[in-house]
Amino acid sequence: MQIPSGLEAGVEGDLLKAEVRDLDFYYGGFHALKHVTMPVHDRKVTALIGPSGCGKSTLLRCFNRMHDLYPGNRYAGGGIVLHPDNTNLLAQEVDPIEVRMRISMVFQKPNPFPKSIYENVAYSLRVRGMRNKNELDDRVEAALKGAALWNEVSNRLNELGANLSGGQQQRLCIARALASDPEIILFDEPTSALDPIATASIEELVTELKENVTILIVTHNMQQAARISDFTAYMYLGEMVEFGITDQIFIKPTKKATEDYITGRFG
Repeated sequence: MQIPSGLEAGVEGDLLKAEVRDLDFYYGGFHALKHVTMPVHDRKVTALIGPSGCGKSTLLRCFNRMHDLYPGNRYAGGGIVLHPDNTNLLAQEVDPIEVRMRISMVFQKPNPFPKSIYENVAYSLRVRGMRNKNELDDRVEAALKGAALWNEVSNRLNELGANLSGGQQQRLCIARALASDPEIILFDEPTSALDPIATASIEELVTELKENVTILIVTHNMQQAARISDFTAYMYLGEMVEFGITDQIFIKPTKKATEDYITGRFG
């Protein structure tokens, strides 16, 4: 699959935020991603689907260099280019810490820091050197409002984040991700540990967030991918099998392997 420069064919005026270009990734000697190429559209939701072990989360974690934290991992191939500055996120001269400021991540299980609600959200801002109390207050409030949590916690900011419910904790983690004003947010199965009501709340929030930020989400839930994503990528055994507009992928995929997975005949 080739990526057009700046636009995806058939989606007029839809700019790209990033491009995965012929990317390979290795866990030691294991070839986990094989020549993966994929566009990431600006301020859209892209869902990564496929059976367990197909490389979805591995690809997601390449975007913010999470693999750098473990020895033996290795990127190869063309890399991941972030627009509009055409920065290859995987280039050795690019600071992984700066990458993680530009590309935030929300994990499968809520993982608030053992700190207050306020300090959970302020953490990345303090890392960046922000010390002004009024500025910190404003940014924390804006992030909590962006995560649809402010009204529930505005009078509890000094309480531990762990005191919140599971759904609230996940929204706190989203607020923490929003605080650094990222260009892309990565969601790795963000609702798999939540009940249906909390899941619906997170899905609604994701739909609202794409007005201002680009989103990549890994999900095993086909209905969720169909509900909230604009584009869908189906992966299998470390390869990109098919990428396209979500409605087309779910209604009329071009590859039989994609159809078999979506309809439950495989995976």
